[in-house]
Amino acid sequence: MRGLPIRAPSTLLGASLALICAGVGPVDAAPAPIPVVASTNVYGDVVGQVGGDRVSVVSVLGDPAQDPHSYEASTRTRLELSRAEVVVENGGGYDEFVGRMLRSSGNSSAQRISAVEVSGKEPDDGGEFNEHVWYDLPTMGRVADRIARALGSVSPADADVFEKNAEDFKEKLAGLEARTDRIEARDAGTPVAVTEPVPLYLTEACGLVNRTPAAFSEAVEEGDEVSPRVLRETLALFTGGRVQALVHNEQTSGAQTEQAKEAAEDNGIPVVPVTETLPEGKDYLGWMADTITALDRALDR
Repeated sequence: MRGLPIRAPSTLLGASLALICAGVGPVDAAPAPIPVVASTNVYGDVVGQVGGDRVSVVSVLGDPAQDPHSYEASTRTRLELSRAEVVVENGGGYDEFVGRMLRSSGNSSAQRISAVEVSGKEPDDGGEFNEHVWYDLPTMGRVADRIARALGSVSPADADVFEKNAEDFKEKLAGLEARTDRIEARDAGTPVAVTEPVPLYLTEACGLVNRTPAAFSEAVEEGDEVSPRVLRETLALFTGGRVQALVHNEQTSGAQTEQAKEAAEDNGIPVVPVTETLPEGKDYLGWMADTITALDRALDR
């Protein structure tokens, strides 16, 4: 059996030099994506739209069937937070697990973006604060800008790309804001009910007035029982044309919110579903567009 021919060292060297001269040689590896952790897939999606393929995003909460308020952080979440260079959270007490786990992970260098802080919003006259700022379109534009700056500081070579992507995102947001302005022009002052305060920034942008007893929506949000008196007051909204729509948070529904939904349906009141995280297959802009469309159709009868 004949063996393979043995090449002389000079022949091997010549072949190597020829390959190098021909441009075949080590290629610089592409920079690794910037690791980002977002508390929910809402913010994870915005990071993805701003960062494109230059980011690797992990969204902690992303199951539309999951109640965000009952989330228990996992070891995997802590690991991802320990690696993150940018962390995006809602803030305002909504996703407190992020701060706790970030501290316990030992990661003190990550840039931390709080949407509530970026919003600049303050508690109302009664001292209550609606932390669901992802339903406030102008706030999300500011969040996109803040994400672009954070990513640009990590990867200065890509800063212009991040800024351009944020501008594109805000341009699409402006189209959604124009739609809420049109609803406001037509339906300002229209009374509606909500099962939770979740969508109020969006309904207010549409000029709608929330008639739900505060004790009802606050109890639902906190997971407390609604008193019989408050429940009766809420159910009475759906008779006699007192409200024109019910905006129902499907993600944290319970027996009493289902009663409200059934009362609305029994009285021919349109029910507009909302959630706290992205529905499967939707991005943030498409999700908000669908919600605005549902509100528009419910009111334009």
